[in-house]
Amino acid sequence: MLRTIRKENAELAHVLIALRKTAKAHEAPVWYAVAEKLARPRRQARPVNVGHLERLANPKETLVIPGKLLAHGSLTKPLTVAAFHYSEDARTKIHAAGGTALSISELLKSKPDGTGVRLFA
Repeated sequence: MLRTIRKENAELAHVLIALRKTAKAHEAPVWYAVAEKLARPRRQARPVNVGHLERLANPKETLVIPGKLLAHGSLTKPLTVAAFHYSEDARTKIHAAGGTALSISELLKSKPDGTGVRLFA
């Protein structure tokens, strides 16, 4: 059973609803997992640095970060990254490496079945 959404951030609430609807419609467990991570309190969410992506991601991979992506470190691989929030420098580093920075909603629309999407949290 899905929990009720009690978030003050309207954008976050809309993303959670869209994730849950898409996960159910397309039977994509990755979107359920992203929704569960985003629904947690902010103090439990750990930000991800660009340097982590460099070390742990494969080139041309599609990643979802349910939280904030920060710019500490360097990135040389072209990645497609979807996050709820970006720092400006992190977005710049992704584009400079030849990658794409998307919102979670944009990735949800382009890959509703969740194939090839890796949760990075």
